[in-house]
Order: sequence, then structure tokens, then C-alpha cells
Amino acid sequence: MFASKENLDFMLYDVFDAESLLKYPYYAEHSRETFDMISETAMKIGTNLLRPVLTEMDKKPPELNGGKVKVLPIVKDIMKEYGEGGWISAIAPMETGGQQLPYLVNVVPNFIFAAANYSASVYLILTAEAAHLIESFGTAEMKETYIPNMFAGKWQGTMALTEPQAGTSLADIATSAEPTSGGYYKIKGQKIFISASEHDGVENVVNLLLARIKGAPAGVKGISLFVVPNKRVSADGTLIPNDVNIAGTYHKLGYKGCPINQLSLGEEENCRGYLVGEPNKGLAYMFQMMNAARLSVGLGATAIASAAYYASLEYAKERPQGRSMGEKDINAPQIPIVEHADVKRMLLFQRAVVEGSLSLLFQCNKYNDLTKVLTGEEREKYALLLDLLTPVAKSYPSEMGILAVSQGLQILGGYGYCDEFPLEQFYRDVRIHPIHEGTTGIHGITILGRNITMNDGRAFKIYLEELQSVIKEAKKLPVLEPYALELAAALQKLQEVSAHLLKLSKEKGREFFLADATLYLELFGIIAIAWQWLLQAVAVQKILKTKDNLSAADTNFYSGKMYTCRYFFGYELPKIDGLCRRLLNTDGLTVEAKADFF
Repeated sequence: MFASKENLDFMLYDVFDAESLLKYPYYAEHSRETFDMISETAMKIGTNLLRPVLTEMDKKPPELNGGKVKVLPIVKDIMKEYGEGGWISAIAPMETGGQQLPYLVNVVPNFIFAAANYSASVYLILTAEAAHLIESFGTAEMKETYIPNMFAGKWQGTMALTEPQAGTSLADIATSAEPTSGGYYKIKGQKIFISASEHDGVENVVNLLLARIKGAPAGVKGISLFVVPNKRVSADGTLIPNDVNIAGTYHKLGYKGCPINQLSLGEEENCRGYLVGEPNKGLAYMFQMMNAARLSVGLGATAIASAAYYASLEYAKERPQGRSMGEKDINAPQIPIVEHADVKRMLLFQRAVVEGSLSLLFQCNKYNDLTKVLTGEEREKYALLLDLLTPVAKSYPSEMGILAVSQGLQILGGYGYCDEFPLEQFYRDVRIHPIHEGTTGIHGITILGRNITMNDGRAFKIYLEELQSVIKEAKKLPVLEPYALELAAALQKLQEVSAHLLKLSKEKGREFFLADATLYLELFGIIAIAWQWLLQAVAVQKILKTKDNLSAADTNFYSGKMYTCRYFFGYELPKIDGLCRRLLNTDGLTVEAKADFF
């Protein structure tokens, strides 16, 4: 087991009310029956197609041979399944060949696929997001040329941003684009760490690539977006090489089943790129894909942590060791380690991270849906909330997912450290998530340096109102009132720290202001997950009040939810006190420490 369908259904229907989206014309063609069929089919694909090759994809990573990257033959079958099943086109509008599925519902198959086999899931996610970018900003010719093949799983999609000399600093990208009279640009430069940018599991790869048109303004204002296929379509409809060369394939710690390559563009002065939208607006366009990718990274980390949780839970239930603390008879039979309090603590930690993170990702995706179906101030409200929370939904699962998988490995003890069990692979696979699609440090700067002040602080104000609404509802339920009061107190601390840091920015400048932005993001994340656990607890209490004759399994599920909520408020939320203490300190320790001291 790698994911709980019971929990996914609980989130989808009881917490986030997916059926409420059906009242909007854009989603009216769907039904709960459709949503259930999607969940069930995705679970079968995850179980029967993806999970069986989890270990093989790790042990037999892609190989670069003669300028071509060879992946396991199963990748071609996986991409065919993604295409034929409509998984790549799921959220796309029907008029472009998509399913027009709510983002909220699409979380379910994406989570299941990533939990079953993270490497295998990335091929789908990248292709879907790249196709969506072309659908949003590309020309009619681009849409006709690329989208059908990408939706069919025949062509792979990628995002090509990072360069050797620039890294996260996109303002410093140097890949150039020279206009020609033929309606295309000549692309020249290098891109690194580009996932799935060449492999033989597909017929072609379509790179959504950032470059600078010659003579463009310096910095991010001079970046344009291009479609740069590895093979371009010739006049007779055949595919011919597009002077996109693989300079190397990286050998990775984990997430080995999907290649990450270095691209060399225009070595023969014949790499053709096709401008997307207007010149010098590329970064604004790419942010659509980047922000979607950030939510996907958070979901991927959560999914790997979910797989680790269920693997360690299964082991804990089957592994006998030791006796209860009160048992004095050495001849008494050993008990399963799941009975030991410290093992239960580790399992509660894992579940708190997994199901809290997943809830936040469902929340963000519902906001995304509401921006599609609402207009005016209502639409702006949810767009601001989504923008505000994206760094949190990417970073909290990424950072805490590592710790959650680590606790799972700890439960297995020495066996967890060996590759006979999957925990060591999950530990390696999950480590990439705080790095790709913006490091945690970058997202800390984003939320503190931009998001809480954008629109004169309106996004932050709306966010506080969202939390206050749940707090108000929880206070009406006696069993939840203590947790509502704790969240209210935490929210007050967040406001105090935010105000202090904004004042510090005026008094000491931006460097002091943002020095501990990563800690601010951590503080923000813990409180956001506490909000999500309180939201889930409210849903549980409503169910317990309205449903009679629950089965033993249902009773255990809801009791487990409440214990995990209690765990988060009792063990995780108190961690904000230390963070607040540090963030309210103005000594500028890391600013004033000199490089020579290290």
C-alpha cells in the first residue's frame, strides 16, 4: 500500500466538497461517479503498472549512449497509458482535447501515481504542464503541432530554465535567441538539470525554454519564452534533428528513473526556437508552469512520504520486538513494535506531515479551480490566496517529507538502511524536493519579501480571514475549542512576527529583513498545516454527529484523524515558539558573520 483511497475520498468530499464545483458550468459535465471512476482507475494503474517497476527504475537508471538517452522500455508503455487514458490532458479544456477536470480532483491521480512510483509520474506532470503553457500562450499553429502529440503521450514536455552560470538567478541567463526572416529564432546556449529533456520513451521532446533575444533589456525584463523541440517538423511532416544536443546526463542520489540532462543548443547554428507570446514577457508566461510545478513538487514529496508511511506502518505491525514497559515476564511473547509508544510517535509524525501537507495541496488546487469559475473580486481573492500559499505548499512538504521518510526508515531500524526494503530509496528520492523548482531559501524570500505585502498586504489579510473562519467554526465544537484557541494564538504570533520584520526592513534594510526568511517560511508552514488539521477535525466531527452505525474500520479511521490532529497541535505547533523567538531577535547574526570566518 502506498496511498489511502479512504483518506483521498475524505479529503475530496468531506473536507473540500468537490461536488460543489459541479454547480459551475465549466465543470457541470462531470459527476461524483466520474470522480470515483478516476480515483479507482488511477489506483489500478499505480498498483499494476507503476509500482511493480519502482525498484527496477531505480537500479537501472537512464543511460547516455551516442548522444541518445535510453530509458527502460516500460517508460514507453507508461507514456502510452498516460496518453490513451487522458491523464496528460485531464485539466485541459475540452475544446483542446482535454477532460476539463477540476484541479482539485486531478490531485488524486497525480498523488497516486507519484506515491506508486515518483520517477514514472514526472514524465506525465512535465508534459501536462508544458502543454498547458502552449495552450495558454502559444499560437494556433503551435497548438495544432504540439498539443495533440503531447496529450497522446507521444511527445514529452519539459521546462528549460536553469543554466550553469545562473542557477536560480534567472536574471543572469545567457542563452540567446537571434531573429531570422523565417519566422523562427536561432537559439544558442546551455541548459542544465532539465528533467526528461531527451529519452527514447517518446518520439520527440518539446522544451519550453527561456532565452534572451539579442538586444533585449538586461535582467528578467529581457527574457522571452520559446518552444524548442529536440526534433522539428519538416515541410513534408517528418521529424528532423533541431540541433539540440545532450552534453551529459546527471547521475543522481535518487529519483533515478527519469533522466536529468544538460542541453547544448545551437552547436551547428541551426537550433530553431519559436517565440511564445510577446518578446521579453517570457518569465511572466513561464511562471504559470513554474507555479504549477511547485505545487507538483509539494505533491510529489507528500506522495513519497505517503509511500514511506505505509511501508513503515506495515513493518511496524508485523515486526515483533520487546515487551510492554509494564511486562516483567521475560518469557512473555514479544509484541509488534507498533505497540511501543515511541514507534507510535514516529507514525503519528509521518501521518501528520503526509495528511496535513496533502490537505494544503487540495486547498491550493481548489483555490485554482475557483479562479477559473469566478469573476471580479471573488476571483481575485482566490488568486491571491493561491499566490500567497504556493511557496508554503511547495516547501513544507519538501522539507518535512524528508523528516517523515527518515522516521519511517528509523522504524525499520537496520533493515531500513538496506535496499531489501524501499525506505532507503524513498529517502533518496525525496531529497530533491527542497532543491528543484526553487530552493527553500528562494521561497522564503518570496513569501516574506513579496507575498505578505503584495497588493498592500491584501493577500495576507484574506489569508488571516480564512483561518479565522475555521477557528470560529471549530470553537462551536467543544472537543475542538482548545485547538481553535491554540491556532488563534499562533496566528497572533505570526502577525506580530510579520509586523516586526516589516518594521526591521525600514530600519535596517532588506538584507536584515530577509536574513531569516527561511525560518519565517517554516513558521508560516507549521501554522498553515495546523489550519489544515483543524479543518479536517471539523469535518470529522460533522461526520460523527450525522452518521450512525459506523463500521469498525470507519471508526478507527476517524479516531486516527483526531489523534493525529491532537499530535500536531501537541508536538508540532509548539515548535513555533522557538522560531518566533529567533525571528524577533534583531542581532543580524548571519548578516554580520564574515565569509572569512568559515
